[in-house]
Amino acid sequence: MVKSNIKLSDLVRVFVYGTLKPGEANYKRYCAGKVVDVKIALVQGKLFALPMGYPAMTLGDSQVYGYLLSFSHPKILNKLDMLEDYQPNRQTPENLYNRQIIEVYEPQSLSLGWAWVYLMTLEQVDRLGGFLQPGGWWSGCGITPKSSYQL
Repeated sequence: MVKSNIKLSDLVRVFVYGTLKPGEANYKRYCAGKVVDVKIALVQGKLFALPMGYPAMTLGDSQVYGYLLSFSHPKILNKLDMLEDYQPNRQTPENLYNRQIIEVYEPQSLSLGWAWVYLMTLEQVDRLGGFLQPGGWWSGCGITPKSSYQL
């Protein structure tokens, strides 16, 4: 067994529900080889499919399913911020997505702690023609939550 020098507190944790999920379009480019842990997870929110082929999540009281990805290098957030058109110095409406901390849960509803998530405002979802995904799961290539994945 190889011992890691990475402490849990050093990890950057991001909840992903769209193209950054294992097996989806952006996972290989942005996450593969950088992720040190993957867990199937859920959060409270509302999930919308956008006509451009990717989803958006807003705050809400439904369940949104995805993955909790843990990264060992904090600079991953800079790359993800660029992908999600998020700049912390811009006002909320000026960003496509806004990054914030949210509590993440196991499928059995036990807390996994807190992680970053990229959220869209409801106004932005409406402007882009988003439609609600009532099951709380999105896939651009037909992947289901129980599918296997490769780090």
